[in-house]
Amino acid sequence: MRRTSLILIVLLVAAACSGQAEETTTTAPSTTTTTSTAADTTTTGPSTTTTTEPGTTTTLAPLQSLAYEPIASFAFPVQVLPGPAQGLVYVVDKVGYLWALTNGDLVEEPVLDISGLVSGANEQGFLSAALHPDDGTRLFIHYTDTGGDTMVAEYSLPDPLEADPGSERALLQVDQPARNHNGGLLLFAPDGRLILGLGDGGGAGDQFGNGQNTDTLLGGLVAIDPETGEASLYAHGLRNPWRFWLDDGFMYIADVGQNSYEEINATEFDPGLNFGWPIMEGLHCFSPPSGCDQSYLVPPVVEIAHGDAGTCSITGGVVYRGSEIPELNGHYLFSDYCGGYLRSFDTRDAEFEVMDWTDDVGVPGRVTGFGVDADGEVYVVTDQDVLRLVAVR
Repeated sequence: MRRTSLILIVLLVAAACSGQAEETTTTAPSTTTTTSTAADTTTTGPSTTTTTEPGTTTTLAPLQSLAYEPIASFAFPVQVLPGPAQGLVYVVDKVGYLWALTNGDLVEEPVLDISGLVSGANEQGFLSAALHPDDGTRLFIHYTDTGGDTMVAEYSLPDPLEADPGSERALLQVDQPARNHNGGLLLFAPDGRLILGLGDGGGAGDQFGNGQNTDTLLGGLVAIDPETGEASLYAHGLRNPWRFWLDDGFMYIADVGQNSYEEINATEFDPGLNFGWPIMEGLHCFSPPSGCDQSYLVPPVVEIAHGDAGTCSITGGVVYRGSEIPELNGHYLFSDYCGGYLRSFDTRDAEFEVMDWTDDVGVPGRVTGFGVDADGEVYVVTDQDVLRLVAVR
């Protein structure tokens, strides 16, 4: 692991490049000195970690490195999410399938096959799924239909390994003017609403004028009532929030940039926030209608420039809340479609200093998404493989 110094700017945007790189494993991290916006900070390799649960005490050996454990390969995986049974996780396959893994083993038949309903062109396809937090028999999905428009629907899941293919209940349809910036993730918020990320309608430079238009659902986060399908714009000023995450009252939005910068936003989960697109790209003025007034905008906490380790299109991740790698507790993990690296920042760090773990895990390919299982352990998804993040001790 090495630290990447941020001067409140780090570096990120959208595209598809990058090749495969060999996986590497390192020994214990050496002492590293890094400069942040606050002050110089010196860190050493992690020491022995003790975690205590009620009635038990477990001592872990020192963390030597992180590594990826290959789990399974698919046509074009984009998300992992926990299933309703112990040891069960689902994998969303962009070409139109929801697959199940039980204790790491792939179930031969898909849980759901909507391949005949989706358009897979460009950034379209089966993009995300979410289970109802209080009823594991209710499955919600986000996909691009054959006409190229956004669809959010519910399916019945009477058996954890088999959805009812005839039970689709449409909740939301949104017209899409282009084949890119269709957004992606679908998550349940603590208040029971579904949150959907939608891009600005596609093309380039916000050519459809949706980024600052609050009369459309495009270019923001959308809150959906799972019972009625009623939808409203929760936050706006986003170019393409392909992946975001909700954790402990905060939201972490990885917004794909235009030509120069990718960004991560981290803020309390409050409605009505404006994240600046297309007035801003990252921390830089992009296309301000007049001046470049940033006083009412929420700035990103991390900016990654194109050219940093192959960065072209940020892939947002998750906050680690598992138990196998307590050294990562509270870290927000993220990657890039082209760069394929693994980076994180501690969500408790006011400076949002970014750590780079790529020397440990290697570059597995083009990273499309992340996910967690029921225990909070993290999975990293490339456009071919699902990998589990593990500790080497």
